[in-house]
This record gives sequence, C-alpha cells and structure tokens, in this order.
Amino acid sequence: MHEPLKHPVSTAGYLASMSRAALQAGISWKVMESKWPGIEKAFSGFDPGKVAKFSGEDIDRLMQDHEVIRNRAKIEGIILNARRMQELINEYGSFEAYLKSLGGFRGQLKGLHRDFKFMGESTAYWFLWHVGEKVPGWQEWEKSRAAKSRK
Repeated sequence: MHEPLKHPVSTAGYLASMSRAALQAGISWKVMESKWPGIEKAFSGFDPGKVAKFSGEDIDRLMQDHEVIRNRAKIEGIILNARRMQELINEYGSFEAYLKSLGGFRGQLKGLHRDFKFMGESTAYWFLWHVGEKVPGWQEWEKSRAAKSRK
C-alpha cells in the first residue's frame, strides 16, 4: 500500500489519487503498479483541466490502450470526476477548500460519495488517507461500520 501524500501540491495530485482509488477496486496491487505509469501518461498527468476536455474519441482511444486499465465505466468516471472537480474548484477556490467545507471525516465520505463517481465508503476512505486527510485507523473504522450495519 502506498504511503499517504500529505496533501497533494496540485489539483492533479488529488485527481490522480481519486482515480487510482477508483481504478484499484477489483484490481491487484501488482497490476495497478505495473500499469500506473501508462495510466498517468494516458490521462495527461491527471491535470483536471485537460482530462475534463476528454471526448468520446479519447475514451475510444483509451479503450484500445494496453497500458491502461480498460474499463469504460471507470474511464468515463475519471473524466466526469475531473469535470466535477473543476466545478468545485470554481465554487470553493480550491479542491482542498472543498474538502474542508465538508466538515471532517464523515462529511468528507458523504460529500465524495455524492459528488464523484466510484467514491464508495472504502474508496473514499483510501483517497482521504492517501491525500493526508485525518481519518480514523482502518480497524477502528471497520469496527464502527460493522456496528452501524448491525443496527
């Protein structure tokens, strides 16, 4: 597992972490590690302004690229997430300000799930941990989720 970034220095770092979390679901770490350089290249270094402009032709191109994880729904999700990230940056001034506006860990989980594709609870947890946001320990969080689901 990767070490947390401790707050990315650019918006591209946030989109890269979000995309990695979404792509990782159902894929082995080994496969993700081997494909990540090609994925970064294919998605223009995860610059949200560039990725947000990807078209249907770009999606078709990526679906033929053996260096990426060729899952159409996830590719489309990354593009939609880049567009949403741009909207939130325009609204809040920065992506970090958007995260802070969500009011802590529980609010961040809900906000990410609401605002972005492929951001379920576990994926959003990993994303928040990876970008250096304050999250509870994994085991503690899993226990609280299990207790919540028993109610």
